[in-house]
Amino acid sequence: MEKVVEAVYNQEIIERFLDAYGLDASYKLLGDFENYVYEVTKEGKPYILRITHSSHRSENEILGELDWINYLHEHGANVSIVYPSNQHNLVEKQVTSDQTIFYACLFSKVIGKPIRSTEDEFNETLFECWGKEIGKLHRITKNYQPEEQARKYWYEDDLFEMEKYVPEELIVIERAKEIMNELNKLSKDNFGLIHNDVHSGNFFFDGNAIYIFDFDDACYFWNVSDIAIPLYYTCFSRFTDKTTSEEKTQFAERFMNAFMKGYSKEMTPPKGWKALIPLFLRVRDLTLYAALNKKISPEDRDERLQKKMKEIKERIESNHAIVPST
Repeated sequence: MEKVVEAVYNQEIIERFLDAYGLDASYKLLGDFENYVYEVTKEGKPYILRITHSSHRSENEILGELDWINYLHEHGANVSIVYPSNQHNLVEKQVTSDQTIFYACLFSKVIGKPIRSTEDEFNETLFECWGKEIGKLHRITKNYQPEEQARKYWYEDDLFEMEKYVPEELIVIERAKEIMNELNKLSKDNFGLIHNDVHSGNFFFDGNAIYIFDFDDACYFWNVSDIAIPLYYTCFSRFTDKTTSEEKTQFAERFMNAFMKGYSKEMTPPKGWKALIPLFLRVRDLTLYAALNKKISPEDRDERLQKKMKEIKERIESNHAIVPST
C-alpha cells in the first residue's frame, strides 16, 4: 500500500466499518497491496471485508464491480456473494482527516481452499476447471447490460502510464507506448467486461470447481487477457533460473491444453487467441511492473522482489514474453 494511504488509515476506520456491517470485533488481515482485505466473522460465520481508498477506486467503480458480481452469481457463476450493510448499502464510506475517502464492502468467503503451484493438486484437473469457470464468466457476461458503465476501459488504467512510476526508464516507457499501439489495432471482437486477474491467489478449489473472488481489477478489455493471465502467473510462480526454455514451453503447452479444454466447454475461444497470448503476457509484465513500482517503495523491496522486478524489466525492454510462444 502507498505510504500516503497508510498515513491516513487507522484502527478507528476498521472498527466503524465492522460496526456498519454488524460484524464481530475480531478480524484477520489477509492482504494490503491495493486494498485492505480482512477475514471477519458474524455470528461465527466467516466473511471478507474489503476496504478501498478513493485514490484507488471511486464509489461508482466499486458499485459497478458489485453489480456485475451479483449478476454473475445470479446466473450461476462460482463467485462471491455481496452483502449489504446494516443500512442496506452495498458500499459504506468514511471521510478521512485529509478529506479523502475509504470505502468498504462485504463478501462471502467462497468454498474450497487455496492451491499453491507447488502442490500436487495444481495439475491438469485444476487447469481444466480454471478454464471452464473463466469461460463461464465470459459466456454469462455476453448478456450483461449494466444500467451505467461504471468500470473503466483498459486504457484508462493508470498502470499504462509508465512515466508516472518509472520516469527515468525510457526504454520501458517506449515499450509501453508500443504495446498500447498494438492493442489499439486489435479488432473489438471478444471484447468486454472481464475479471482481468484470475490467478491462483484469487480463487479456491474444492476438487470439482474453482470459486472466484477479487474482481477489483475488472475492466473492459479483450477476453484473451483472462486466458493469458492464468498462464502468466502460473509461470511466474513456477519457473526458476534453472528452468530451461524447453521446459517452459512444454509446461505452457500442458497448461493451455487443459485450460482451453475447460474454457471450450462454456465458451467458444476468441478468434486467433493463441497468436495473441504473447502480446497479453507482455501486457501483464507491463502492468505488474507499474503496480509494483507504484505500491512498494524501493526501500521496502526485499531481495526476491528486486530480482523479480529486474527480470520483468528485462523482458519488457527486450520485447519477450514470460514464456516462449506456445
